[in-house]
Amino acid sequence: MPGSELYEKFMALHTRDGGLVMPNAWDGLSALMLADAGFEAIGTSSAALASTLGRLDGRHQVTREEHLEHARLLGRLTGLPVNGDFEDGYGDTPEDVAATVEAAVEFGLAGIGIEDTSGDPDHPIRDFDDAVNCVRSAVEAAKGRIVVTGRTDNFIQGRPDLDDTIRRLTAFAEVGSDVVYAPYPPDLDALDAIVTAVAPTPVNVLVSPADKVLTVAELQKAGVKRISLGPSLYMHATGALEHAIKALVAGDLGSATTGISFERISGVLARGKN
Repeated sequence: MPGSELYEKFMALHTRDGGLVMPNAWDGLSALMLADAGFEAIGTSSAALASTLGRLDGRHQVTREEHLEHARLLGRLTGLPVNGDFEDGYGDTPEDVAATVEAAVEFGLAGIGIEDTSGDPDHPIRDFDDAVNCVRSAVEAAKGRIVVTGRTDNFIQGRPDLDDTIRRLTAFAEVGSDVVYAPYPPDLDALDAIVTAVAPTPVNVLVSPADKVLTVAELQKAGVKRISLGPSLYMHATGALEHAIKALVAGDLGSATTGISFERISGVLARGKN
C-alpha cells in the first residue's frame, strides 16, 4: 500500500468516534495474537524491543536498522498498520530525524513517534527549540505518507511541569504533528488540560494517568483518541515468566509449565502472512 494511502487509513482510526486502542507487540507471535484478537493497528515498544535484545531502552543501544526490521516484520506478519516507537528519531540533529522518517516510510510503517529525549542521562530532555525543530523536520520528511506523533517525556524523566508539557505538545501540533503524546500524565485533570490545549490534534495516552488506571471508555470520554500500552503487555508476560521461574526453583514443575498450549501457538502462527 503506498504511503499516502496507509497514512489515510491509519489517520482515519484516530479521527473516528472513539479513536483506537493500539497495543504494542514485541515479537511475531505477540503481534499475531493481537491481530487475531481483532485489533486494527499495533505499535512497537522501544523498551520491550530493547529488553528482548538484552539492552537498555533510551540509551541508543538499539540501532535504527534493528528497529526498522523489527517493525517491518510485525507489519508483514499481520498486515496491520504499525506505529514505530522510535525514541528520539535515532538522530542527534533534525536532519538525522528526517532520515529516520524517510527510512520508516520505505519500510512500510504507518506511523512513527518522535520523542524529545536525548539519550543522555544527565540531560534527558532536549531543549525546547531543539525538540520542536526535530519534530518539524519529521513532519516535513513525512509529507503526508506516515503519521507523525510528537512526544514529550517530561513526566517519565522526573520533570512534572504541566505548563512546559503543554507548551511542547502545542508546539509539536503547530508544526504539523498528526498526534501528540505525554506518557503518564499525573492525573485526569492534567490529561484534560492537555486534550483541551492541543485540540483538535488527537492525543495518545499510555494506559492511563499515573494516579489511576481508567477504562477505555473513561479515557475516550476524556477525549483521548489513541490508547497505547507501551511495554505493559511485555511486562505482564515477563511477570508470568518470573512466577514460573520461582515455581521451578521451588521444585514445582506443575506451576512452572502452565500456559498457552503449543497447538494454540501453532494455530496463530499459521495465520501469519509469511
